[in-house]
Amino acid sequence: MPWNPVPDLLTMQERLEDLFGRGTAGWVPPADLYETADQFVLTIELPGLERDHVNLSFTGDTLTVSGRRPDPQPCERYQQFERAQGRFSRAFRFAVPVDGNAIGADLALGVLTVTVPKALGATRRIAVE
Repeated sequence: MPWNPVPDLLTMQERLEDLFGRGTAGWVPPADLYETADQFVLTIELPGLERDHVNLSFTGDTLTVSGRRPDPQPCERYQQFERAQGRFSRAFRFAVPVDGNAIGADLALGVLTVTVPKALGATRRIAVE
């Protein structure tokens, strides 16, 4: 059985980057962010992840979604190895004030949906004279 060095090399790279404080996200999940009159809605594709693999934090005007896709199960040899593994992190900054205490999140069918309500009075119409 031939040795496949890819998973071991990726793990070694991640550990070395962490050791020297240069750790970066291992992959970037695709995301859509749209705005309605009273909230922002963020959807991120996270296939195969469970709720305990995902972390959300809100600081100032920035929502950060991060986590880790678990390492694949050991096997004799990969025929293909395309799905990214390891850590991920995405940050989203809002241009208008939002209510950080009312942010909601749901993970279903591999899609994380985060609702971010706008703060009361954040949107106002300005008349042009």
